[in-house]
Amino acid sequence: SEHGGEIAVCLTRLLIMVRFICLSIGSSLVLGTSAYLLYSGHEWSYRNIVMPLVRLMDPEKSHRFAVKLASWKVVPRDSKEDSSLLHVHLWNKALPNPIGMAAGFDKHGEAMEGLFALGFGFVEVGSVTPRPQKGNDRPRVFRLHEDDAIINRYGFNSHGIDIVKGRLQKWHQKINRHGNTDEFTPRVLGVNLGKNKETLEASDDYVWGVRELGPFASYLVINVSSPNTPGLRNYQKIAKLKSLVAKVSAERDLLRNKPLLVKIAPDLTREEKVEFASFVTEKDSGVDGLIVTNTTVSRPSSLKSVHATEVGGLSGEPLRELATETVSEMYLLTKGEIPIIGVGGVSSGKDAYEKICAGASLVQLYSSLVIHGPTLVPRIKRELEDILKSKGYKNVQEAVGSRHKKDT
Repeated sequence: SEHGGEIAVCLTRLLIMVRFICLSIGSSLVLGTSAYLLYSGHEWSYRNIVMPLVRLMDPEKSHRFAVKLASWKVVPRDSKEDSSLLHVHLWNKALPNPIGMAAGFDKHGEAMEGLFALGFGFVEVGSVTPRPQKGNDRPRVFRLHEDDAIINRYGFNSHGIDIVKGRLQKWHQKINRHGNTDEFTPRVLGVNLGKNKETLEASDDYVWGVRELGPFASYLVINVSSPNTPGLRNYQKIAKLKSLVAKVSAERDLLRNKPLLVKIAPDLTREEKVEFASFVTEKDSGVDGLIVTNTTVSRPSSLKSVHATEVGGLSGEPLRELATETVSEMYLLTKGEIPIIGVGGVSSGKDAYEKICAGASLVQLYSSLVIHGPTLVPRIKRELEDILKSKGYKNVQEAVGSRHKKDT
């Protein structure tokens, strides 16, 4: 029967999942328990059982495992319809809510359906490089438990454009085949583009990415702010950035309705931010939005973990305030003319609301999902909705930049 087939599929997924975990850390008892609880969707079970067990795994192995689960859609599905308070219209696109999955989690375009099932309003995959590359040597991911933070130095490990393109093609074919049902309604999918480590002319790689992956993306991102690829952040210097964007936006212009965003670091100087804002607000800059911010190379003195001195980008709670202030600065410097996606340390509805008030039209998260588990997404939405109601807003877009409007 139809139900029997569905049960068989679920059981098969569970068996594959348990086998995968056991091979990863060699504990069938611990991981079998995790597998059983994954479908529950209860915050208590994730907070007190599943996530503590996940933290026993090597950080990179647990990352790969989480992506596998999402690719199999073995995730707690958020079936609740988002409130109209959370609906966002941006770049001629409709989003059910402003909470998105940041790039870096699904690097290779494997888990879009599972991530949307968690309740994200939009998902960003990547960074994707033209040619496959392994990235930096392991270990390259570190949990800072005491600080609710992560340091990574992945270095743009990527399956490459050809493989990711094949996955995105299948994603679109499935949508077209099933039509606009609840499960396969077209969603806002961003594609974050990177460069190969050995590439001398960065624009060649980004243009390549736009040409091959642009047709399958709702928006495209030029990532020139990862701290883990030597020389990459130099492309945030205004002269190099203008040249790069000119070439990439020319290729983008051959596509229809594909916003082009630039992702920036939180470590820019005030002068660099002023120059950056001046450029992106030019009439023909070619930039349609900013993602603020990437991970930071700074290390707050408050860090307690033994891993605090590891080389790489720091994300999570220690980045939250710095990222929010950078959102605020860029919103003011661009006079609110350029939409901003705020990212960095978001783990609650209050955190999301603060970034929105600072000037973010949308908000992304990544590290907090890894730290707190997938039930975090619906909780953030509930908390954000409650805050918006308490403040008297009819829609989240009314709150964008409100922190500054009170001063005018």
